[in-house]
Amino acid sequence: MPIEAELKAVVRDPEAVMDQLERDWGHGRAQVYRDTYYDAPDGSLMRADRELRIRTVHSDSDTHTVLTYKGARVDDASGSKPEHETRVDDEAAAHAIVRGLGFVSRIAFEKRCRNYTSTRHGRELLATLVRVPEIDGTFLELETMAGDERDLVPALTVVRAALQDLGIGDDDLTTELYTDAVAAAR
Repeated sequence: MPIEAELKAVVRDPEAVMDQLERDWGHGRAQVYRDTYYDAPDGSLMRADRELRIRTVHSDSDTHTVLTYKGARVDDASGSKPEHETRVDDEAAAHAIVRGLGFVSRIAFEKRCRNYTSTRHGRELLATLVRVPEIDGTFLELETMAGDERDLVPALTVVRAALQDLGIGDDDLTTELYTDAVAAAR
């Protein structure tokens, strides 16, 4: 099962990190994510550390929607989770299907992102600078896909090295979920 090997950090100097990403990774893509997280009416999905999300991504050149399911974390230190994601043609239909299956919207919010891609040690990396209007601060998510749990440690080693190259240390890492931070802010 594929696992999103991801580390998230609080960025203390967003302009310096963005300048370095632009210089070393190439021009980033500005996108706005509109995320809706669903749960069972009794909250059992989230209590089991699983996620069901519909994300609509807006950019200057494209708008598309993806349906994502994330299983429970397989690594507490990073928060990495098995992930399955697919593009859907009709955002309204996707929401109607999920609601029709009995799920309810738990929380919806917007993320303002700038995405950069690079290849390191044969792995495709995605670095995303994130601002959530309801939360103070800027975050950096850096991820790659691991084929399975045996591949997770090597994948996270590459992610951690890329973060260090950007001046992001272990003290900057966080596993706090945006859903929890937004809920607390509201």
